[in-house]
Amino acid sequence: MLRIVYCLLLLVLFPVCGLANPPQNEFPAVASSLGLHFPNMPVKQISVTPVSGVFEVVTRNEEYLYFAPAGGYLFTGELWHSSGKNLTRESKARAMTAKLDMFPLDKALKIGTGPNRVVEVSDPDCSFCRDGSAFFLAREDVTRYIFLYPLDRIHPQAEAKSRYILSAEDQEAAYEDVYGGLYDNRPLPEFKDNGLLDIHRQIAQEIGINSTPRYWINGSYISGTNLQEFEKMLDKKQE
Repeated sequence: MLRIVYCLLLLVLFPVCGLANPPQNEFPAVASSLGLHFPNMPVKQISVTPVSGVFEVVTRNEEYLYFAPAGGYLFTGELWHSSGKNLTRESKARAMTAKLDMFPLDKALKIGTGPNRVVEVSDPDCSFCRDGSAFFLAREDVTRYIFLYPLDRIHPQAEAKSRYILSAEDQEAAYEDVYGGLYDNRPLPEFKDNGLLDIHRQIAQEIGINSTPRYWINGSYISGTNLQEFEKMLDKKQE
């Protein structure tokens, strides 16, 4: 009988735990064991973790799981170190950082000409996206490449606003009006949709994005609007 543990896993790793580093030829055995216990799981990648005998599994849907082949256990949740590091978040950040080159920047809404390069995935009716937008609009040292990804089920007006921005003759002005709230309580001006939003959506889906905001600041990935972290990353570039 398969032993399956579904729980929100919070593992605190104490210093006595060394880094598990099995030879590469053990990975086929891990994949075989995973396939035996969970034959319908769409596995994309298997990696080691700092917990001996536990492997990180990434599915094709970008879900992060943990598998112990010795017992056939599967865990879901986040892996933490006693130092306070969220190892699951760091692993996700590394994976998303590697996807930066998947963005065709010539399809983005470009704002600014500063030395710091910021790539964003944003929803015009997301309050956190608007906070990030206000932060970057106040700086003159960034060049922003913005891809719009409205979450229609949460923000029913976001798709129309996104299409208006991307179809505008002056995209930057339209962006600032929308993100500034000008059309929150009034209808959008008439516009002819140029289809660019459909391209932005396809790009985001291919990269595996399902929420906003997402940022890549000078090549490093950040999920969510963390203004203090933004400051650190931009200041580091200037050092």
